[in-house]
Amino acid sequence: MSRMAYYDSPVVTRTRSVTPLTPEMSKILPYVSNKTVSRHFSSNGRSMDVGHAKNYFNPASKTVYSRYSTNDWGVSNNMNFGLSDRERSHAERLRADAWRAVKETDARTRNRQNEVTRKLGERVCDIAHWKSEINNEINAMQHETENLKEYRRMLEKAYNDTTSPLHIAEECLLHREKRNGIDLVNDDVEKSLSKEVTIIKRCQGRMKKLLEKAYVQLKMNRAAQHNLEIDSKDKHHAQGLDDRMQQLRNSSAGIGYYPGIENVDNTITIPHSWARYSEENIMRSQKERAASERLRGEIDGCLRACASEMWNIFNGVNNAFNTRVRETTDARNKLQAHLQRTMQEIFDMERNIHLLRKAIQDKENPMKVAQTRLDERTRRIHVEICHDPVMKSLTREVNEIRESVRLLKEKLKSCELSLARLVKTKATLEHDIGVKENSIRIDSQYCLGMRKGFPMDPKVGPIFQMPTC
Repeated sequence: MSRMAYYDSPVVTRTRSVTPLTPEMSKILPYVSNKTVSRHFSSNGRSMDVGHAKNYFNPASKTVYSRYSTNDWGVSNNMNFGLSDRERSHAERLRADAWRAVKETDARTRNRQNEVTRKLGERVCDIAHWKSEINNEINAMQHETENLKEYRRMLEKAYNDTTSPLHIAEECLLHREKRNGIDLVNDDVEKSLSKEVTIIKRCQGRMKKLLEKAYVQLKMNRAAQHNLEIDSKDKHHAQGLDDRMQQLRNSSAGIGYYPGIENVDNTITIPHSWARYSEENIMRSQKERAASERLRGEIDGCLRACASEMWNIFNGVNNAFNTRVRETTDARNKLQAHLQRTMQEIFDMERNIHLLRKAIQDKENPMKVAQTRLDERTRRIHVEICHDPVMKSLTREVNEIRESVRLLKEKLKSCELSLARLVKTKATLEHDIGVKENSIRIDSQYCLGMRKGFPMDPKVGPIFQMPTC
């Protein structure tokens, strides 16, 4: 047979009150000093006696006593009987009301406790839900922060690697200042190099700004993640506490009285503000995460744009160098060809001068012969001094030889002047060839030697793994 619960007993028995008579209860209950029945029939608090006692003389004791009549005795008994019945009926009603109050309060207490337990369970579910949302956002923020750190590392590496091409471009400009003479021109190579320096510095400025933005964004990400971690830690603590309180029962150990605890209100939020706080933390984290993703997109776009611009200007400068070296080489080759022809012409001119000088020298003996003949014929006497055809021929011969010598000397002078100009031209060509060779050496060996490959570290990322010439 199953054991009957305390509140399930159908039998109403009269038991002694378990409530002890405390000083407080003694103050509440009335104190009856006169135990006679007549005290119970007072309507205005004054004593009312039943009947009228008569005086009787007792001969034995020789005293006078007050005695009630038989009717008074019967009336008193009947009054006591009625009083007992009324008090017992009142007591039974009180016990029934008390039992009903016990049942009602017990049911109300159980219902309230079950409702509180249910609400604690709902609260635990709410905390678990927000805790899960917060932890998911923390994981997402951690992943985004790691991605942003990686992008910042790539950006820093790319920024540091731009110093090498900038140094090379500036070195090329400095090397080209060593060109000589007419080769110090503001050609396409110099313009392209200046443009390359400008582009690299502009890319460095963009990268530096993005590095500063990434540094600030990482701080914002850490701040948002820190708030989420604090909120998650608080919710973990609250979840454990409320879950423990949900499991607490009347038979659990560790329960006790805490007088006045119901009057302590240390709450600082309401359910709406509590949920709003976590929602705002998540919204802030999502906002910072979106900003971080946009920043990563900007970094990626900046790296791609800078790599494309630097690669294009690198190829443009190299093409300009190759074109300039080819033009300078062609000019040098042409100058060398002209130099060869000039040197050949100098050789021919020197031989021609030698021939002219020999020809002039060769005119000396015929001149001597002619003049000697004329001189000897002047020694003819008398009529033999005749202006004969021989005289005319000798005179014409001397004049012709003199004219020939004059003409040959003029030609010799012209040839000598031409030879001097040819020698000067030869020196000019040789100097210009030296200038061209110096320019070719600077452009092909010094400048293009430093620009054989794209001066970027391919380990930075696939964005800089460009093909090289």
